[in-house]
Amino acid sequence: MGFADLSISEIAEDYHLPVEEIFRLCDRLGVAYKSPHTRLALEDVKAIISEILAGREES
Repeated sequence: MGFADLSISEIAEDYHLPVEEIFRLCDRLGVAYKSPHTRLALEDVKAIISEILAGREES
């Protein structure tokens, strides 16, 4: 599995969300992390971004 070279804090910043919201998504999706600076695997980033975008479509 490759790495997307994105951290939780960078995803939060890019999508204008609090870091805590990304932590909740990680927990729900079973994505392991240690801190906001944790670099995530490509598949995990794709899953998190898909959830973010799906939530915005519902709004």
